[in-house]
Formats: sequence, C-alpha cells, structure tokens
Amino acid sequence: MAKYEREFCGDFDAALAKIHDAVMNGSYSASYEDGSDYGNGDFRCAVRVYERYSAMGGNRVSLSVTLAGSGDALFLSAVTSGGSQAMFFKVNTWGESAFLDSIRDALDTL
Repeated sequence: MAKYEREFCGDFDAALAKIHDAVMNGSYSASYEDGSDYGNGDFRCAVRVYERYSAMGGNRVSLSVTLAGSGDALFLSAVTSGGSQAMFFKVNTWGESAFLDSIRDALDTL
C-alpha cells in the first residue's frame, strides 16, 4: 500500500477533473471503476476508484481517491492497494508508487 495526502487551495471541480485525467492518461490500462459524490452546503466530497495493470509487477493495482473540501480549501487522500506478489509480506510494490506519481505530478501544476 502506498498513500499520498495533501491540503491545497483550488476549485473542487477543476481539481477533480485534473486528477481523473491524470490517472486515466497515466496508463494505457487505467480504468475508472466507480465513484461517489456527496455535498452538504459548501462542503463536497468525491470518492473515485481506479484500477490498472502493472506490467512491472505483472498484476493489477487499485487506487482510491478521496477529494474533500469546503470552498477553495481542499484535501486529497489517495491510497493504492494490490500490486504485491508475495503471500505473507509485500514485495514488488513499484506499481502502487507509480500509480500515485501521476496524481502528485498533476497536483503540482494546480
């Protein structure tokens, strides 16, 4: 498992679109699995789940993204899962870290 969290300021919809595009364009095998949206007043929360094939690891990796915010104060939590080939401990987690790199790079431009 790999995790990336960040607080930043910006437009919720623009940030969500940028994250989605970065994940989908970051790998030819990336797929959008499902999502959920919630809002109450000016608070919003979006959850997105993606999956992709990791050629380096020879397996599939999932990525759960949660974007929450009120006004232009936003918080992102992105957590990967899968990508290990061992039975009792994690080895070969390159695919998980690479999945998060696309989000880090996209948020650096906001």
